[in-house]
Amino acid sequence: MCLVMGGRRSYKYLKKRMKMKLKKKNFKRNGGLLLQQQMFAKHGSLESTRIFTSKELDKATDNFNKDRVLGQGGQGTIYKGMLADERIVAVKKSKGMVADKVEEFINEVVILSQINHRNVVKLIGCCLETEVPLLVYEFISNGTVYQYLHDQSEEFVLSWETRLRIAKESAEALAYLHSSASIPIYHRDIKSTNILLDEKFKAKVSDFGISRSVSIDQTHLTTHVQGTFGYLDPEYFQSSQFTDKSDVYSFGVVLVELLTGEKPVSFEREENSRSLASYFTNLMETNQVMDIVDSRIVKEVKHEEVMMVAKLAYQCLSLSGKKRPTMKEVSIELEQIVLMQKGSNVLEISETFC
Repeated sequence: MCLVMGGRRSYKYLKKRMKMKLKKKNFKRNGGLLLQQQMFAKHGSLESTRIFTSKELDKATDNFNKDRVLGQGGQGTIYKGMLADERIVAVKKSKGMVADKVEEFINEVVILSQINHRNVVKLIGCCLETEVPLLVYEFISNGTVYQYLHDQSEEFVLSWETRLRIAKESAEALAYLHSSASIPIYHRDIKSTNILLDEKFKAKVSDFGISRSVSIDQTHLTTHVQGTFGYLDPEYFQSSQFTDKSDVYSFGVVLVELLTGEKPVSFEREENSRSLASYFTNLMETNQVMDIVDSRIVKEVKHEEVMMVAKLAYQCLSLSGKKRPTMKEVSIELEQIVLMQKGSNVLEISETFC
């Protein structure tokens, strides 16, 4: 009897040791040592980012139940979860990690841990002891800008006022990344699916998987071309040199989406108009931009406001990066348009009661 009990204890002990070994192996393979090194270099500690155990996140997501899936993309699957303290979170499960992707994953953790802005999705922590690494973000409840603009089943229509505010808030987030963060950060994948909306429809810029931080004296990054077709800066595509103005170009496409409700690439448009950027640019140059204002908001927009946003988008979409405004300048311009709109709305209300 004693032998049987002793055998069971030994088996349990060995099983536990094997699990611990596997977790340590995963932690190392998923870049845990690199993360510790990077975070220590940036902050002196790992205190700003919580390291979750696999057990905690299994429980939070009901063992990654398919019913908890919020979305899927090129870099992985996002699940809705609830932590032990009852906080709702989004857990990003990366696709099978290969050696050359470890740095990309750790890059996202390090970059997000440095960002503290109301319009950027907050990173809560990560887990590296699982087979594929996991990132834990604050949960943003209202989906993406893309859904509201392009999903035919979406009944709620973003008003012109809300679209202007989303543009302003997103621009503020990017201006912060470019010029106010501790070191400049280029997002490198700005698009309407990467702008999330919270319960009050405030914008939150997300997905920093291919973002890069740069030293103050750097003007560009030379990289393999990455990003999303329809949003890619043509200058970057030709030279492989990504600058802050490449983010500006991508943001220009988002501005046009908000204005027109059109997709960045569409095969329903004529062949020479499939790219929204070139389609819009041609219409601006022939004074026809009012013809493609989103029909869902056309009755509420003012011509002056539309033209101010259109001119700003046109500048962002210049084929020459040097001719594009900075994100700070874009942010200031949008702030002025929003204030002007608020002022005209107040005037209309006061005139109604006169």
